Amino acid sequence: MRELFLLDPDVVFLNHGVFGACPRPVFAEYQRLQRQLERSPVEFLALERGFPARIGAVRERLGAYVGAAASDLILVQNATVAINAVARSLDLRPGDEIVATTHEYGGNELLWRTVCEKRGAGYLAVETKPAEAVDALLGAVTPRTRAVFVSHISSPTALRLPVKEVCVAAREAGVLSIVDGAHAPGQIALDLDALGADFYAGNCHKWLCAPKGAGFLHVRPEAQSLLEPPIVSWDWPLDDWADRFRWTGTRDPSAQLSVPAAIDFQAEHDWDAVRARCHELAVRATRELSDLLGAEPFAADDSEFVQMVTVRLPPCDADALSVRLLREHRIDVTAQTWRGEPTLRVSFQGYNDETDLDALVDALRRLVV
Repeated sequence: MRELFLLDPDVVFLNHGVFGACPRPVFAEYQRLQRQLERSPVEFLALERGFPARIGAVRERLGAYVGAAASDLILVQNATVAINAVARSLDLRPGDEIVATTHEYGGNELLWRTVCEKRGAGYLAVETKPAEAVDALLGAVTPRTRAVFVSHISSPTALRLPVKEVCVAAREAGVLSIVDGAHAPGQIALDLDALGADFYAGNCHKWLCAPKGAGFLHVRPEAQSLLEPPIVSWDWPLDDWADRFRWTGTRDPSAQLSVPAAIDFQAEHDWDAVRARCHELAVRATRELSDLLGAEPFAADDSEFVQMVTVRLPPCDADALSVRLLREHRIDVTAQTWRGEPTLRVSFQGYNDETDLDALVDALRRLVV
């Protein structure tokens, strides 16, 4: 499957979890749309012409893919934009609190701490493991808690967390549930209506393999009145909630309009089988790398991760290791520091196979062990 992607053939790419990678047919559709935009910009973008129908069709296809009504789904640039919109909309007041895990994406933790500091609220990061996440998060809820924030698949530690159970418990406790699903669409099957998060942010450019610039925010009808639009423009007077967020000014919507092509691509290539194969690579990577490095894996069992795994490294300069792996061994992978601990996060996608993992193991044996 490597030939279906535009990645540099001289690099072992084990870093899909950072920005994703777009398949050739999907990228071709993206470029076709961009050329159409430049050929006839008014016809392509004008609200009184075809733009609303094109965006509406994407919301319908994406909604069916993630198990949500199109009327509860808005298209955004990425999950970071979506989480920012939610965090900045909440009417946090002095003494209020947001409860999260220590496994959250660093940019989102920075966002919440910044927003809370400005409002006089608090941000509490709870240490937990997936099996204990519900009790840990809800055990930290107090009368001051406004929302629980949790990742579906954590960015730094690559763990699958029990978000449905968290959302149910949060509703019973009378607090909002906000889920960072940046790594979920394309990695796992989604049924957002059944999952029940008040707010769920997702990326299409990562594991769904759409072009960069395609993400979404799903909001339960009961919570939609809480979301302030980041941009108020021509669509704001409309009755339909999701349509009010459609027009944000002049921009290139080609990435978002390419999402159906990404969904079609995965359907055409039996993506359930691809995911299963990548999961097996992740299981093998966890065992081999943990044994090689003499470190305890983050995951307690195979069900806690999907196509992406994080392992602990011996004491080292993680950033320097990433650079050496790329420059000396032509391996692109994420070594980083999480909570003061050097870690290695390995992402597997359809273009990877066992030889890529073998190359990484061999390189680490030379550089670290």
